[in-house]
Amino acid sequence: MTTFYKSCLNFFSFLLGLIPRQILRSLGAFLGVLWFDIFRFRRRVILQNLDIAFPEKSQAEKIKIGRQSVYGMGSNFLEFFTLPQLDQKWAQKHAVYEGTENIREALSQGKGVYILSLHLGHGDMGASLITLLGIEIYLISKFFKTRWFNDFWFYIRKGRGVKFIEPHGRQAPFEILKAIKNKACVIFVLDQFMGKPYGVETEFFRKKTGTAYGLALFHLKTGSPVVPVYTYEGHDGKIHLVFEPELKLSHLVSDDKDKTIADLTQYFTDQIEKIVRRYPEQWMWLHRRWKVFE
Repeated sequence: MTTFYKSCLNFFSFLLGLIPRQILRSLGAFLGVLWFDIFRFRRRVILQNLDIAFPEKSQAEKIKIGRQSVYGMGSNFLEFFTLPQLDQKWAQKHAVYEGTENIREALSQGKGVYILSLHLGHGDMGASLITLLGIEIYLISKFFKTRWFNDFWFYIRKGRGVKFIEPHGRQAPFEILKAIKNKACVIFVLDQFMGKPYGVETEFFRKKTGTAYGLALFHLKTGSPVVPVYTYEGHDGKIHLVFEPELKLSHLVSDDKDKTIADLTQYFTDQIEKIVRRYPEQWMWLHRRWKVFE
């Protein structure tokens, strides 16, 4: 990306940063109105997913959850472009850190930390907020094939020093192990469908699906702690970044490697389900999570 385009992006980010946060998020929510209520893009998928997850809820309740989810995605999309302007002053005014002692304790073991996360709240904002704590972060994320769009998108995401690892690239295992060796944090986002050869069969909201087993595999290899981390938008108008306690996993480890990986991956999926149940209106329901595993 040329210096000119970077300057344009930074200027656009600066302008958006001048808008009060709640007004900016309200403007973004209008994109959600267009998406869910006007054009109805993947609205059927969203409601089908909610039928699977919450069969006990009424149709009106499911529509409300789906609508809030998409409105939140619209707000997050617009706020995404302000990431290059994120600093300590912004965080003090608009962010709440919960459970920072949990990530500090995990890091104190000197083995690096695996972060278990999901598409809930504003993940990119959360990753950038972690860097403001002085913690080195690597996020495993798909890259785009279109070069100019990839450069544009990741220029913004890297604005606060977040580093990225392509999930299935040849160098990915080495990059992950190197980050852990350097006592950094590596974020695994495990709430999307993954079939073979990178996934194992799991249950999510009582229905079979497939989930990537990479986190289980790397935990077995290094023994590094796993800490669930996520964000949610609070009623106080602030983004909350939550660090849950380190997961206790020793009872799931046995001499049978394949079974251990399957059991660990199911356990991670269970933790994600608990978080989604806590904040269903802030999870990304438009993904086809329950494909047939094969």
